[in-house]
Amino acid sequence: MTAQDSATRSTSIAVASPAGRSGTLLAGLGVVAFSLTFPSTVWGLESFGPWSLVTLRSLLAALIAGGALLAGRVPVPDRRHWSGLAVVAGGVVLGFPLLTTLALQTSTSSHAAVVVGLLPLTTAVLSSLRTGTRPPRTFWIAALAGAAVVISFTVQQSGGALSAGDLYLFGALLVCAAGYTEGGRLAGVMPGWQVIGWALGLAAPLMVVGAAVALSFEPVRLSAHGVIGLVWVALGSTFVGLYVWYRGMAEIGVPRASQLQLAQPLLTLVWSFLLLGEEVSAAAPVAAVAVLVCIAATQRSGARR
Repeated sequence: MTAQDSATRSTSIAVASPAGRSGTLLAGLGVVAFSLTFPSTVWGLESFGPWSLVTLRSLLAALIAGGALLAGRVPVPDRRHWSGLAVVAGGVVLGFPLLTTLALQTSTSSHAAVVVGLLPLTTAVLSSLRTGTRPPRTFWIAALAGAAVVISFTVQQSGGALSAGDLYLFGALLVCAAGYTEGGRLAGVMPGWQVIGWALGLAAPLMVVGAAVALSFEPVRLSAHGVIGLVWVALGSTFVGLYVWYRGMAEIGVPRASQLQLAQPLLTLVWSFLLLGEEVSAAAPVAAVAVLVCIAATQRSGARR
């Protein structure tokens, strides 16, 4: 037997890497945390005005993140990263929470889920433009199909009517996609919790001023729902959710991670039914299966690439 005919001849075998599996799990946990954001915001609005709720949620999350950064003696990021952190702060710390909270004053939680239905595709497009990533054609076909399913289902769920808050929702879509894209890129050079931690710290001074002004104009009527809603959007959605989300994106890439959010509107509909008593269409199981098929297709195409 020659050296070239060795029994240990190499073959090309596609095996899912442990990092890929853990990245998908982390990003999936982020989606679950995000799916509770709209119902929790509706609860929070029972006790706080929209501006008070947004500023307080950011301040509470900033306190947690600041404590973690100080405890870990984390060095200040290089100057070249601060512009990206500003985009994260403007998109996911301030822009998305504020615009969706304003929208939820007139829109139902289930109707607002249409934003999340478009978010995965928008994030994948912005990421491709920003980082030069070029997913295969099958990825885009599956992503477009998944977006179409989610949009059709959520519009049907809301009766096909556009609410007065839709302008806020579409604005939230754009700023959040930009924040996800930049945060996913930064998570490749620093841990995900540091990305959201520094972004929260960057926005904290503005939030302090905003909270002081908002609380002086908006009445506070504390209730159990209101407090639970505030705590969840601060701890679960803003800090923990974004931490696992950015870490997952760093491991499997922004385009693949973003497509896991196709499941988020359907999860939000379930929470809206259980927590808020909103009606959910009987078509939900059909839409859920279709979305899961599209998610599986995007993950397979991304893994092959």
